[in-house]
Amino acid sequence: MRQLFRTTTAYRALSGSAAQGEAAHFTLVLFPDAKYLRVYLAECAKAFFGAEEGTRTARLIDEESYADCLFYPAAGGKLTAEAAGAISDESILRPVEGTKKLFVLDAFQSVTPLVQNKLLKLLEEPPAGVYFLAGATAEHTVLPTVLSRANVRRVPPFSEREAAEALARMHPEAGDVRAAAAACGGVLSVGEDLLAGGGEDFRLAEQFLAGGDTAQVCRAAGERGKTFFAALRLVLRDVLLYRTGQERFAVLSDPQLKQLAARYPAGAAIAAIGFVTDAEREIQFNANPAQAALALALRIGEERERSERCSSPGRGA
Repeated sequence: MRQLFRTTTAYRALSGSAAQGEAAHFTLVLFPDAKYLRVYLAECAKAFFGAEEGTRTARLIDEESYADCLFYPAAGGKLTAEAAGAISDESILRPVEGTKKLFVLDAFQSVTPLVQNKLLKLLEEPPAGVYFLAGATAEHTVLPTVLSRANVRRVPPFSEREAAEALARMHPEAGDVRAAAAACGGVLSVGEDLLAGGGEDFRLAEQFLAGGDTAQVCRAAGERGKTFFAALRLVLRDVLLYRTGQERFAVLSDPQLKQLAARYPAGAAIAAIGFVTDAEREIQFNANPAQAALALALRIGEERERSERCSSPGRGA
């Protein structure tokens, strides 16, 4: 995983600018995986200090105990106004071991506007030798005034191949990781959750598309959350492949895919994939997953009926 993180353009850019003494005073990393955001920031911090793997400095940064690299908030916590005040007080103290001090601000997407504004002046004009490295999973959660002061580095989701290789290294006991890698959208923690689910998300996605007790399936989908929607997108993609005679490219091999392909015209399957993306975006903005699943089911059903009405004998799906 760490090896994969070091291949990203954002990491290389941060490493290069730090090595040349040109690091920005405030860098904001946009990384879509909340579970591993802090790990990614730690790798960037090691690059900032030029700490090679296995060295004392690298070990201390991993342990979050290097005197000149301070992590806020504590793991699992939130950056509060009180913590912002502590950062301000700490920033005026001289570095302990070198000539620069780095503040690593994790989970910046959860920082309230009040606290972001409290930090704004410090982020814009920090004391000499003081640098800030913040990480967030989404840009829309960061105030425009803060974004305008930041050197923004975006880390896009990993490719399906990269995700598969990383998941295989992280979970060698899992066996075939293709479905999880194809469904996770390049977010490793989602792939891990799909593996942990043992295929339940994919089975639930097939039930969702097959109809039946929609309310019960949507409640179950709400409990699964992100992994259900990720699995649903892959099931729809494979349904489309079966429908268009390209099943050799499908990742899943469940016989029910053929039945679903007969149920969903190609146009409906294509539209449904877009609807899933819309539902995930709504959940990102705090929509209830079960309610989002129910609205999605209605929307997909309407599109399927519309596609069937538009299809006529001899014209195909």
